[in-house]
Amino acid sequence: MSRDEVRLDSTSLRGLAHPLRVRMLNLLREEGPATATTLAQRLRQSTGTTSYHLRQLAQYGFVAEETGRGSGRERWWRAVHRGTVLEGDVGRAAAEDTETYMRAVGALYAERVDRWLNEIVDVPVEWRGKSTLSDWRFRLTPDEAGELYDALHEVLGRYRRDDPDTPAPADAQPYVVQAQLMAFLGRVGDADATDEDSGDGR
Repeated sequence: MSRDEVRLDSTSLRGLAHPLRVRMLNLLREEGPATATTLAQRLRQSTGTTSYHLRQLAQYGFVAEETGRGSGRERWWRAVHRGTVLEGDVGRAAAEDTETYMRAVGALYAERVDRWLNEIVDVPVEWRGKSTLSDWRFRLTPDEAGELYDALHEVLGRYRRDDPDTPAPADAQPYVVQAQLMAFLGRVGDADATDEDSGDGR
């Protein structure tokens, strides 16, 4: 596995399928190394709780101790990878762990949007008009959905990743793209049946 991303298997998925672990790992990736105490303060948890979950994340290979920092018994931890990939076959084979993990990721994305909305009034003029909170509705075949998926990845791949080892211009800032490509299968037919059979007078 590269430092850039980790591909989950059924074992590592089980180790990450916990809302607090997802949030802790995200903080280590976004803000860099931290102690259990620092994470506890950020996440409003006890140090004992964050210490336990850091050990679990370390056991499954998501975090590692950052040597050469701190003093005495203070331990610093860093994320081992910059991203996580959950492939479909693994997810389908561990449905319960997948749902727990994906719900934690969804909650994390919602928190990020909330943070952005809280800060939007203070955005400098040069950054205005370069963000959006939008959705688009399509009716696609499976092949078309695959084309859209691939096209989005191709476009995003053209741009510089937020990696501390990658040189960037002095005015470059963190810029997050969240993508939710969601197929709601059977909804059109289900909606029609409901309208016909509900008998509610609408």
